[in-house]
Amino acid sequence: MRKTPILKLVYEPEQACRLRLSAQGFAPQRALEISSYLAQSTDIAPEFDAIEAECRRRGIGFVPLALDDLPRLMGACDVDATLVWTLTDGIAYFRGGAAPALARLESLSVFGADDSLFGLCQDKFRSGAVLRALGMPAPEAGLARDGTWIVPPPAAADGYFVKPNRLGAKIGIWPDSHCRTAAEALELSRRIHDHYRDDAIVQRYVAGRNVRASFLAVDPECRAEAVGVVFVDSGGDFQTMTDSLALYGDTGSAARADGRYVEPELVSVASRQPGADAAIRAVCTRLMAHLGLRDVFSADFRVEPDDTVHLLEFEVCPGLPCFDFRDYCRRQWNLTLAEAIAETAARRFS
Repeated sequence: MRKTPILKLVYEPEQACRLRLSAQGFAPQRALEISSYLAQSTDIAPEFDAIEAECRRRGIGFVPLALDDLPRLMGACDVDATLVWTLTDGIAYFRGGAAPALARLESLSVFGADDSLFGLCQDKFRSGAVLRALGMPAPEAGLARDGTWIVPPPAAADGYFVKPNRLGAKIGIWPDSHCRTAAEALELSRRIHDHYRDDAIVQRYVAGRNVRASFLAVDPECRAEAVGVVFVDSGGDFQTMTDSLALYGDTGSAARADGRYVEPELVSVASRQPGADAAIRAVCTRLMAHLGLRDVFSADFRVEPDDTVHLLEFEVCPGLPCFDFRDYCRRQWNLTLAEAIAETAARRFS
């Protein structure tokens, strides 16, 4: 008798991360800020029933699985009827990078990038070095630790952009994160170390509009033509941590309640700068062919008026329930998020 295929969506909850960080001595506000990286776990939970219903319509099962339950249950999974989809990544403050590695240990099918990329994308300095070695247009960068240079910064006529090296979701990005001098960058590295115990990546500042490239292989055969490329206009030169906290997770729910929730505007890059759109798709093609990105990912770019593109970073676990990824599912696949997740998994099994 044929067993029902099951999609297992593995995630790390915000609250579990917050408690762990508090136990490690992080102040409550810092633990709240850091754990907000996992906001998509909070935001997608109300849709588990809808995802389960869409999966059932397609003849497959759906099991959302908290990361802490994974080691105990992984060995009982049927190798021929299980697909593991890791919702949240992490190697330092977060632990989701363990999920694809554990799945590989049990010979289970995994949706998404190879587990080695889960570690690479969370270290911005190392990933930037790899991207530049592959010929990608990633800004040069230095690395500082609590006011001391580990790697000196490059020369930069327009100053530097400073952020934590192993944190995402705009954590540790403030209005003064774009600074003018190396001395100012070192001061920011002291603040980052004091707040988050992390190194600071000091990138050469690049001008332009912010762009998000999103990809979900609903059709297993699709390639860069299915990447969604949009300008993300939030009203400023860059999004800060305060901006991000008002959009997602527990803090985003509070922002909705008191009227502070305002989604950035999304505009197709092809409609305004088709040359930049083509350049970004070419970069995504190389990321897939040379770096090994596949199935689901996102990448952040800056685009100048003359169509020059700069690749800032990539994500192997993009925020699926975020406004921009929902917009991508609607534009590219004409599907809701729940439908897109279920259809993608069903096609993998078939």
